[in-house]
Amino acid sequence: MSEGPVLFGVHVPPHPQPLLAHEQNEGWGRLRAAFEHCREQIELSGADILLVYSTTWPSIIGHQIQAHPEPEWVHVDDDFHFLGSMPYKFRMDTEFAEGYREAAEKRGLFARTVAYDGFPIDTGSVVALSLLNPNNRIPACIVSSNLYANRSETIVLGKAARDTLEAQGKKAVVVVVSSLSNRMFTEHIDPHEDRIHSQKDDDWNRKMLEFFADGRLEDISQLSREIHGQIRVSKVVAYKPIWWMAAVMGQHNNYAGQVHAYEALHGAGGAVISLSPTSHSIGDKEFDEDDVEFYRGDRDVLTQGMI
Repeated sequence: MSEGPVLFGVHVPPHPQPLLAHEQNEGWGRLRAAFEHCREQIELSGADILLVYSTTWPSIIGHQIQAHPEPEWVHVDDDFHFLGSMPYKFRMDTEFAEGYREAAEKRGLFARTVAYDGFPIDTGSVVALSLLNPNNRIPACIVSSNLYANRSETIVLGKAARDTLEAQGKKAVVVVVSSLSNRMFTEHIDPHEDRIHSQKDDDWNRKMLEFFADGRLEDISQLSREIHGQIRVSKVVAYKPIWWMAAVMGQHNNYAGQVHAYEALHGAGGAVISLSPTSHSIGDKEFDEDDVEFYRGDRDVLTQGMI
């Protein structure tokens, strides 16, 4: 296990099929089995908290952190409402949520906690926590994905999470809820006919999975703009969660990666992946993207006075 505050990280898809309809498609069933395998790892890890970054919880102004001690509701997914309802009741670490907000503000970010009855938990968080922590054995914290945050802001948000773990002496399993490619079919399809939307999406997904399997988290973070430009995925569901994950876990390639499952989810690429810190590294490239400790607003990249 890691000597740092993060025991290991898990990357899971946000779509509800593995939770609500895993028996309708063999691939969905394999994703469900992969979720359950990671659940067993989490239960044995001794983690104090599950730290969740979900791309299906978008925020506009700043960053929101779930701080209600026991959020409870019945959720229905916007796209796949016909699959049924998802009742939930979760256990949140309110101390961590408040500490995370304070740490984010100290690093120059605008952040706030959310703690009122009936606040809708997003699909990705509901799916992840329902399958990875079904009995609420471990308290969780969920942070939103700001639609307009750039790389610097997202890196700083991740570092603030690590600050909070270290300050409170807590061990975490980091959970990123995100698709790989995210082009989905626009019409209903038979579950048995599900497939990745295009060959190009599948090719790039598999290239990313090679990097994950080699534990090359920082390489993915550095190269993610190019990768996701090729598969035309919005940054909120693609490279942004990788930036955050690398900042929380450690910006290097010293990981043992394992791809537990990779399947189509109504055309999107869904994968369950785990990354465990290790003492060795794959690759020793010179990274081009900058590293940021404090967020000071968007940089003016246009020279003043130019016509």
